[in-house]
Amino acid sequence: MKYVQARHGRVFILRLEDGDIIHEEIERFAREQSIQAAAVIIVGGADHGSNLVVGPEEGRSSSIVPMVHILDNVHEIAGTGTIFPDEEGNPQLHMHIACGRKTSTITGCVRGGVRVWQIMEAVVFEVIDSTGVRVLDGRTGFRLLTV
Repeated sequence: MKYVQARHGRVFILRLEDGDIIHEEIERFAREQSIQAAAVIIVGGADHGSNLVVGPEEGRSSSIVPMVHILDNVHEIAGTGTIFPDEEGNPQLHMHIACGRKTSTITGCVRGGVRVWQIMEAVVFEVIDSTGVRVLDGRTGFRLLTV
């Protein structure tokens, strides 16, 4: 484990609107507000046709092939994530959400493009004095957090 100590900063309450793409809107907001790092929680509805990254095809392989699940209907969601800058200083959201409908739930990452159904509510807790950066890892292809 590696760690760095940081402090809390501002807190923002966001209402995402029908059709918004979660990661695009939250990253745009972070740029506009000069948020370098944050913790994020979110609740609301995800629209049908949203793309959720639900894991690699194989857990331990030399190349990681992501699996994408397309939501076949509207789902209730609850999620949590973090924002840290990439090497160029651009805020990058890493968020996983649980999407439920009736008696089934699927969980995954929003980077595939999850669209808001009606509204989503997010709370962004800014973290200041953090040295965390998301650095592109050549082996996995992920932007991994370094502290």
